[in-house]
Amino acid sequence: MEEFNKKNHWENIYQTKELKDVSWYQPVPTSSMEFVKEHNIPLTAKIIDIGGGDSFFVDHLLALGYENISVLDISFSALEKAKIRLGEKASKVKWIVSDITTFETDEKYDFWHDRAAFHFLTNDEEIEKYKTKLTRFISDNGIVVIGTFSTEGPIKCSGIEIKQYSEELMETCFSGILNKIECKIVDHSTPFNTVQNFVFCSFTKRNL
Repeated sequence: MEEFNKKNHWENIYQTKELKDVSWYQPVPTSSMEFVKEHNIPLTAKIIDIGGGDSFFVDHLLALGYENISVLDISFSALEKAKIRLGEKASKVKWIVSDITTFETDEKYDFWHDRAAFHFLTNDEEIEKYKTKLTRFISDNGIVVIGTFSTEGPIKCSGIEIKQYSEELMETCFSGILNKIECKIVDHSTPFNTVQNFVFCSFTKRNL
């Protein structure tokens, strides 16, 4: 059996589907922007959007005047689509083509945002690699926001199995490295008139 290639899978998705034809399409990232507002993230904060693809989160951050935004995605095609949409504004963003589990940087981020990337990591090795990168790359006073399918949500996305989380499972997963601030249950309405149930949790870095 041929080994599954994550990068090829996502390149194919973004090369063959329009933005409005994917389940995660969200023209206004309400939950994500609420966390930005609630935590008073300063306009000069270093922000990274993990698995951001061609989402509109970066558009809304730029509209508010954020100056130091990085968008990371495994798919080159996804980021190219976002750049085209943003036009000249794209030059204000750092675009990173990488799998988060192998990503390397000297940066320390003040706000780590991940809507629906983490739940694609389904084995312990991948999850630990993600947590290691997060620990290394989040600033001492940084805020982490991660949204995943809840235990009431889908079990697959784009043909790939995902790992569901509850508030308790999220807190347990990141215990030892992050302190939970709050979790919210959010219903996302897809372009196909279906509803996906998410759990979004915010954290701060635990002082070790």
